[in-house]
Amino acid sequence: MEPLRGADPARIAGYRLLRRLGVGGMGVVYLARSGGGSLAAVKVIRAAHSDDPGFRARFRREVETGSRVANPWVVPLLDADPDAESPWLATEFVPGPSLAEAVEECGPLPYRSARVLGARLAEALEAVHGAGLVHRDVKPANVLLAVDGPRMIDFGIARPPEDTALTASGMVVGSPGFLSPEQAQGRGREIGPASDVFSFGCLLAYAVTGERPFGWGSAAEVLVRTVHDEADLDAVPAPLLPLLRDCLAKEPGARPTVPEVRAALDLGHGGAGEAGGWLPESLTRLIARRSAAVLALPAVEATEVSGAPAAADTVPGSRERPKGTTRRRLLMLGSTAGVLAAGGTAAWWATGRPRRAPAQGGGTRLPQQVVALHADLTGDHKTTGLAQENGVRLAVDHLNSRADRGFDLTLRVHDDAGGTTRAQQIARQLSADDRVRAVIGPTTDACAEAVLEQYRKALLPMVCVSVGLDGVSAARYRTYAATRPPDRYLAAPLVAHLVRTVRTRRTVLIDDAAEGDFSWELCGDVAQALASGQRTTTRRTLAAEDDATDDFRALAESVTDWKADAVLFAGGFERAAKLARALRAAGYSGARLATQRALDSRFFTLAGDGAEGWVFATAFLDPTRVTAAKSFVAAYRHRFGTAPPWYSAEAYDATLFVARALTTPGAYLTERGPLVDRLRQTDYRGITKRLHYTGSSTGYTTKATYLFQASGGRFRFLGQYEDATA
Repeated sequence: MEPLRGADPARIAGYRLLRRLGVGGMGVVYLARSGGGSLAAVKVIRAAHSDDPGFRARFRREVETGSRVANPWVVPLLDADPDAESPWLATEFVPGPSLAEAVEECGPLPYRSARVLGARLAEALEAVHGAGLVHRDVKPANVLLAVDGPRMIDFGIARPPEDTALTASGMVVGSPGFLSPEQAQGRGREIGPASDVFSFGCLLAYAVTGERPFGWGSAAEVLVRTVHDEADLDAVPAPLLPLLRDCLAKEPGARPTVPEVRAALDLGHGGAGEAGGWLPESLTRLIARRSAAVLALPAVEATEVSGAPAAADTVPGSRERPKGTTRRRLLMLGSTAGVLAAGGTAAWWATGRPRRAPAQGGGTRLPQQVVALHADLTGDHKTTGLAQENGVRLAVDHLNSRADRGFDLTLRVHDDAGGTTRAQQIARQLSADDRVRAVIGPTTDACAEAVLEQYRKALLPMVCVSVGLDGVSAARYRTYAATRPPDRYLAAPLVAHLVRTVRTRRTVLIDDAAEGDFSWELCGDVAQALASGQRTTTRRTLAAEDDATDDFRALAESVTDWKADAVLFAGGFERAAKLARALRAAGYSGARLATQRALDSRFFTLAGDGAEGWVFATAFLDPTRVTAAKSFVAAYRHRFGTAPPWYSAEAYDATLFVARALTTPGAYLTERGPLVDRLRQTDYRGITKRLHYTGSSTGYTTKATYLFQASGGRFRFLGQYEDATA
């Protein structure tokens, strides 16, 4: 739940709004209280859509179809006004999560829970079909979980089987991944109850495995697999396999009927009582927490004072308007959540302080929250790994020294030595330890790729500091929290420097095949960005095995022969140093650029005089040159006797970002699943950057890229690239 916003109405007809439950492209769903005191979920359509006659007709149809279905496992429609200026409808409020949320937060359902789920939903579909309708959008997001059983919702595209208006033109309507083949192909005349059976099979497979039976990817890819490929049911419990295979038959006529599905899942004579305790404990606790949060809301009278005229507090066109003066929400409604979202520095610890537990021998002790550092501490990237370890330790010390903290943070350190096999062993170990709330790390891209799936299945947040993976699905890998931009974002500072500082006209882009796709894609992105009538680029490739002096001499001579004013090299420090020496020997004096893969102190030793002037794009900064990090730098020097190295301050921020997410109003999180969502909701302004989820595969930040320059035997920090090239 979120607090109401300034533009939100206070009342809709006879319902007093309390909180926002969700928002989408079509409108907003609110938690509301009726005049009789009962709770409801009220969906209000955006004004932009209410002016569309076709959309208004669809909404009216949702109201009509929703009122036709009566079943204990279908959320009942309480009231609606599809003809209001802003159409709305109210349904019974269910405090539990959707099936999609439940699987994301707590993992797949056990077999017994899935069986109860399936039996109840089959009963709900019987009622839908018995009312002469086809739901057409049976998916995890449209099933809510309650302590006594599931509830089916959303009849926005439900229609009679003979009504083909939605699909007559071949248009695909519904949610890819849970659509039948006939829906995927827009075969409107074939969409009937059997379509819902296919979607039901997809939903139940997802519930017990956490995987979509036709995989992930773009909508087009999933639709093609739905039509042509067999479902992946390898992880489905054996007792459910025959039923799900039948439900997912490609031809509608080969699928079982809903009564047959219900009979296959028959709960027997004890079925009526099976719903009590039908969910695993983790989900029961989640529902209890949400129910408690709702019960803790103030009564309607406690959130109102005399104030504005009725028009300011009521949705235009709603059925009821208060007479005379109405009452306005107190601004402090939801103020605790506002403190958390605002990115404050000190107040947020106090908002989540649980009561201290008594310690043996008197006094009090705080609860323990465990985070783990998964890093390369002895391998090729140990410099980065050790810097991150020190930054994390300082963050833990900082938190645990605060008098207003709600818990003590405990750190566990694991060294994968840069090896993927060892990284996977650590991931399995941490996944099995339910005391661990989150993992900071790993250090390298290779180790991160090796453990992504393990941490995803364990619902264990993986908060990466120095990893720059490209192309990771934000939908599939919700546990992956990248606090630095992916590698492809390093093109932006390079292009800015070339265009604004160098004002290049002729640039040579050298693709180092030893760096794989990173180098090839970086050169391609820079070439595309520089493409214009005023600038010319040419591309050279350095083969992975080309390492002789003659190879670099020939490469340098090609640069001078082409009369380039800039060179960009996308390789590591050793080969960059060889190129630097060759360019100097060839008399080249233009701009020379590289990325953080070449930013290594050994570059100076190997490149000699050729190192001077090189510019590097990075995803880390120099904390000694950042005002906000002044206290961190002093603490680091005091603790470790040296200036903080690269990525130490970023690791400090990542740790406090996790700690912020662990803190909720009046409590603290004790399970991994909810933390995954909290990380996506948390807005943390640290000493290096602002960490907040961007809603895309770029992770939790986008502009954190910088420039360094080799000068006088050291790397001089130029700043955030937009400032450094202004």
